[in-house]
Amino acid sequence: MVFCLENEEPRLPLRSAMVHFQASEVQQLLHNKFVVILGDSIQRAVYKDLVLLLQRDSLLTAAQLKAKGELSFEQDQLVAGGQLGELHNGTQYREVRQFCSGSGHHLVRFYFLTRVYSEYLEGVLEELTYGPAPDLVIINSCLWDLSRYGRCSMESYRENLERVFVRMDQVLPDSCLLVWNMAMPLGERVTGGFLLPEMLHFLTQLQPLAGSLRRDVVEGNFYSATLAGDHCFDVLDLHFHFRHAVQHRHRDGVHWDQHAHRHLSHLLLTHVADAWGVELPKRDYPSGQPFPPHEFFNYNSTEDFSMSSHLGCGPGVNFVPGPLPPPVPGPIPHGQHRGPVVHRGMPRCAPNSPYHVPRMGGPCRQRLRHSDRLIHTNKLDRQPPAHSGTWPG
Repeated sequence: MVFCLENEEPRLPLRSAMVHFQASEVQQLLHNKFVVILGDSIQRAVYKDLVLLLQRDSLLTAAQLKAKGELSFEQDQLVAGGQLGELHNGTQYREVRQFCSGSGHHLVRFYFLTRVYSEYLEGVLEELTYGPAPDLVIINSCLWDLSRYGRCSMESYRENLERVFVRMDQVLPDSCLLVWNMAMPLGERVTGGFLLPEMLHFLTQLQPLAGSLRRDVVEGNFYSATLAGDHCFDVLDLHFHFRHAVQHRHRDGVHWDQHAHRHLSHLLLTHVADAWGVELPKRDYPSGQPFPPHEFFNYNSTEDFSMSSHLGCGPGVNFVPGPLPPPVPGPIPHGQHRGPVVHRGMPRCAPNSPYHVPRMGGPCRQRLRHSDRLIHTNKLDRQPPAHSGTWPG
């Protein structure tokens, strides 16, 4: 994970490693690939921006970001739910979308989730089992899980995270790259449509309750990233990357504008390219584009993405939701983190890829099944230490 260090100079997020993709490069990267995106309205916007970027170099409009359940978006098709059923904000809302490029070389599908693991997700996994095998799965579910399922939502969320990663491990082929998108930072006032009317009233009237949900998201991110790493899945820490991009967050405290989502797409595609061993072009950011790196973040060392000090996550307060290393003594300045912020599982193989660049200069390895890892770990525990005494030098 990402930890804070004492007496470290404030620094901006590393942006030099991120590539600003053009549509032609996205088409090449995802050539003959089946991409599946699962999650809430944030992940639906991830799907929409990717679909748009596969066709041309332009940004989503505000109306496209706000729309849900429409019959068609940028040559895609509503497969189930949405306007084919009933539009509502309940936990039974469904929306399945799919985009297939005119060339037939790009397939992107989106499933709306209101819970990270459920009977509905089992149905989705069954579709993926008997249909074409996905090459890339992008998934997140957090806000609905923590706000719509009772007082024990965090405990249920942790249990469901373990279930979903076990099932993904069982269902997805070893060559499939799964990226867990961590939840993005919430605003101080939350008025998103996923909230029940009575909860929305409390969150808008009582600031401590709004802060509690923000803190729950941080805790939920910790558990989801830890469990994803335990199963050798990749994790993209969007909470970290967007902690100082609050000017691109909508007034509802939950959703983000088109510039933020294009930035997110660049981060995600850079991660995918690296996991597949693809060498990306190195170029200076062109002038006149939507969000030059030096303007995207409004960095302020006194501003933080998470909570005020009276909510238990400010300077000098150690927020430890699980088995973290011992905290560093003394106050912890905001916005000071120890990288890396993109956590990687084991390298995946990418058969039938248009690229033939081996990752890290050597052959890529297959992802071990969870059961195989347990057997392998048990064998290692029984072996004597490989070395005793001191190493030379």
